[in-house]
Amino acid sequence: MRTVVASNLEGRGIRLHPGTNLTELSKTADGIKVVTDKGDEFIADVVLFATGRAPNSNRLNLEAVGVEVDQIGAIKVDEYSRTSVPNIWAVGDVTNRINLTPVALMEATCFAKTVFGGQTVKPDYKDVPCAVFCIPPLSVVGLSEQEALAEAKNDLLVYTSSFNPMKNSISKRQEKSIMKLVVDAETDKVLGAAMCGPDAAEIMQGIAVALKAGATKATFDSTVGIHPSAAEEFVTMRTLTRRVSPASKPKTNL
Repeated sequence: MRTVVASNLEGRGIRLHPGTNLTELSKTADGIKVVTDKGDEFIADVVLFATGRAPNSNRLNLEAVGVEVDQIGAIKVDEYSRTSVPNIWAVGDVTNRINLTPVALMEATCFAKTVFGGQTVKPDYKDVPCAVFCIPPLSVVGLSEQEALAEAKNDLLVYTSSFNPMKNSISKRQEKSIMKLVVDAETDKVLGAAMCGPDAAEIMQGIAVALKAGATKATFDSTVGIHPSAAEEFVTMRTLTRRVSPASKPKTNL
């Protein structure tokens, strides 16, 4: 999936420098001179840093009441979002679990039901869909092939479909869409799904419901598609791309 994203970006004229860090920035008459740790130099109009975030907990004075945080300042919580102080709870990015807004909403809902609703509900982080809004976007839900292989007791069946979207045939843009399903060979359960292509996030939101409900590959195959649409590819992938055995997974992490 990452390879397709990279190929599509490069097709739009974007130069990629994977595995590269910046070591020096300096202003010149032509723009910003960038030096990399590989010794490359180039001139850029703008440099945008997207280096991640740290929990903004320093100013809360949590140590005064005994609330524990980890090495990066994330508030430690149990599976119900309770901190080390029984009457203090924390949800969202400040707990550094899955840092997505809908996940924070789920955590808050579970907190409210547990504390105020008389129910004992903990957040469920299985099959949380997400998206990268590149062009075209990438969206995934469930296990990747690598993750499924690491957990697998049975063989995995991998189905893929790659095509040029219909609107690209008019513009002659060679920008591929790709879809992928990872299936447990023994149970037929769909373990993960991924898509890179137009409207990927919209499509994957519906696929997430299916995975949450425990859909099998047979369920997908028996579903009638909407034509013409990209989404119908998910219910018409009949040809197996490859079968992967847990015995083939690497002995060590590289």
